[in-house]
Amino acid sequence: MATSPLREKVRTHAEDRPGVYRWLGAGGRILYVGKSVRLRSRLLSYFREDSGKAARMVSEAEDVNWDLRPNEFAALVREMHLIRAWQPEYNVQHRRDRRYGFIKITREPAPRLVPVSRVRSDGASYYGPFAQTGWLARAVHDLSLATGLRDCPAHTPIHFGDQLEIFSGGRVPRCIRADTGTCLAPCAGRCTTADYDGRLRLARAFLEARSRAPLARLADCVKLAAADLRFEYAATIRDRMETLEKLWSHLSGFRGQVENLNLVYPVPGYGGDDRIHLIRRGRPCAELPWPKSDRARRHADEVVEEVFRPVPSDRDGKLEADAAAEVLLTLSWFNRHRRERERAVAPERWLAVRG
Repeated sequence: MATSPLREKVRTHAEDRPGVYRWLGAGGRILYVGKSVRLRSRLLSYFREDSGKAARMVSEAEDVNWDLRPNEFAALVREMHLIRAWQPEYNVQHRRDRRYGFIKITREPAPRLVPVSRVRSDGASYYGPFAQTGWLARAVHDLSLATGLRDCPAHTPIHFGDQLEIFSGGRVPRCIRADTGTCLAPCAGRCTTADYDGRLRLARAFLEARSRAPLARLADCVKLAAADLRFEYAATIRDRMETLEKLWSHLSGFRGQVENLNLVYPVPGYGGDDRIHLIRRGRPCAELPWPKSDRARRHADEVVEEVFRPVPSDRDGKLEADAAAEVLLTLSWFNRHRRERERAVAPERWLAVRG
């Protein structure tokens, strides 16, 4: 399909209201997903581009289609879901978490703490996000030292002390951390599975902002070093404590932000199509028409109660791939639209006025 029929399709059928659009290439391949508050105007603007990425994309496109949404926030959420699902080649935003870092607990026989720039659907646990990532690798290293978790390569063989081995031959640690007492050395059978799991629980509790035990362990090390007149070593431990205090401050602060993002968010819609968005711990979970009758209000109350029902996972701060993307989107939205945050109410406040 040539460019002129595409332009005619947009000019004739598109409306100037919020929506999400898709440029399609040969065989229906998704080239690009975008959103706009004024869909028709945005799509027509592509045909005025003479050069650059937009012009190349339009020349390659064989079709364009779109979905209408009641408001900009709904369009933004829909756009993010489509981009993450299809990973269109011309999209950059949402394809990777470029500006954020995360701490990953790997899924391995002896899990490690690893700084990463992207949350993947691999079953691992992720903590964050961290907008400033320059210090994150140091923080992860210091937390590994404080908890005794290994930070060696993934391919390092693991041999726990409680594993049955007929020909062990006395294994030698792979690095100096075993001798300095900062690693349990599962590579050499110097700890049991239970020992390592115990230290892993300490790290998880710290990353979930539930326990400061690693910091307490470091404080004890400082006291012992000072008592032995090892002042240089004591200063090194204090530096580690300072890094972990910064990490703790960020984790606890972000957890508080997420917990404050349990919201019933009413949004006026195009043509009177007003909606309420239910946002649970930063994630848009449901969208309902604004209730205009007692019956509709009772139904909305039932959905609100169900969405915000407490579950055990509320206690931790880990993020799955989709959750990370949605939380970042919601935080960004309310940071850019302060007045929108003022309109949202806590679920308890919504339910206090029963239909």
